[in-house]
Amino acid sequence: CVDLPLAKAVVAEVRPRVAAGERVWIGFGHGEVDWEVIQDDATIYKNDDPELNKRLRATFQKRDAVTRLPLDFQVVARVGETLVLQGTSGSQQVSVASEQVLEPARKHPASEAIIREKLARLGATTFELRHLDVVLDGNPMVPSSLLNELRRRATDQLSEQLAEPPRRTLNLNAGRQLLEPITSEVDPRASEQPVQLSVLCRTMEQAEAAANAKVDCVYVDFHDVREYREARARMAEHNVPLGIATVRMQKPGEMGLLRVLRRHTPDLILARNLAAINFCRNESIPFVADFSLNVANHRTSEWLRDLGAGRITASYDLNREQLMDLVASIPSDWLEVVLHQHIPMFHMEHCVFCSVLSPGTNKTNCGRPCDRHVVQLRDRVGAEHTLQADVACRNTLYNATPQSGAEVVADLQRQGVRSFRLEMLEESGDRMQEIIRLYRRLLANEISAETVWKSLSALNRVGVTRGTLESKRNPLAIL
Repeated sequence: CVDLPLAKAVVAEVRPRVAAGERVWIGFGHGEVDWEVIQDDATIYKNDDPELNKRLRATFQKRDAVTRLPLDFQVVARVGETLVLQGTSGSQQVSVASEQVLEPARKHPASEAIIREKLARLGATTFELRHLDVVLDGNPMVPSSLLNELRRRATDQLSEQLAEPPRRTLNLNAGRQLLEPITSEVDPRASEQPVQLSVLCRTMEQAEAAANAKVDCVYVDFHDVREYREARARMAEHNVPLGIATVRMQKPGEMGLLRVLRRHTPDLILARNLAAINFCRNESIPFVADFSLNVANHRTSEWLRDLGAGRITASYDLNREQLMDLVASIPSDWLEVVLHQHIPMFHMEHCVFCSVLSPGTNKTNCGRPCDRHVVQLRDRVGAEHTLQADVACRNTLYNATPQSGAEVVADLQRQGVRSFRLEMLEESGDRMQEIIRLYRRLLANEISAETVWKSLSALNRVGVTRGTLESKRNPLAIL
């Protein structure tokens, strides 16, 4: 059967060419091809070849398709002693011996070639002979039946050993130690430390507003890396530390993005993946581990601290109760808690800006519509959720309603937490000033948490949802 342009037909006959330069004659069934739609010199595509199919099947349709394990044999045959056969496969080892002693041969003494030929007969097993070591002493006579018997005994015992699951022991004391908190006491000196408030900005206007508000650190997460140079200059004018956020997903061929961030000499990196952490370690750049690293327990926190993280952002999967459990199990100065943000609902490789707003096919020819357009997705209740592209052209959809953790601030401060973060999305500079002012007054215990989240029309909860790890004994925990 062949595919022709605008046609399909079954080949009835093929006459191969006899000499170079001759054409091949192909015959079709009568009336099967509409020659009106076929042009001269049209290309014929072969879509089936019995000879090729036969060769392909031969590569996988074998008589013995069992994956075999390498087996090493050692044979010791001495006159006046029993025949000993030792078999080794991986970490498994067996040794078998004959009941009768070996007699000296009168005509045909045993040889390595004969022994190899007998021991290599492993067709009914899952083994194949790899190495053979033979020790012969005194020209012994080794009957074939004896070799076959020892071979079967050895392979049967090895098969039984391989079928048994490996024995494992559980160290309960080590397990209990892992569950123990790293610290269970609040450092009394923590309350004496000043509160640090950082702001993550996604536009230059927001970064300028945060710097004017004299926050302790400005993180920038721009989808155009060319703006980082200006951000570096403006933060230097305001004498505010600058942190640059990495992309959330890092592919092996995208390490150049991290080198670009390094060229802008940030004071620290907001690392969102392990590749960024490794880069910061190699380049001796301070970094903060972000929420996407899913820190949900004290051992993960300890591991990231050992890698060099200055602070750690708790996972968004934690609700209020779980967050407080984490805070109580680690030193309070390890954490940086996000108090205000638009929760990212999903992150994807597909770029909506390119596919909908551009005739291009990828970032090399799309014309960067993300620089000029605002895209929002309206849900069934009318909420418009903002979609943004990062420097790698991956899209993130953010919840339209901001989420506030104001209600948990007092508890966090009592536990010694001093580093807090606010994350902006599309807020104007004036709106940002109001948000920063409200949270500063909250941290200074000048206003109530309810005043904050009601003034900002924010959701009053911590975590993405009620939390997949929420204890069933307390389903009504305040979030």
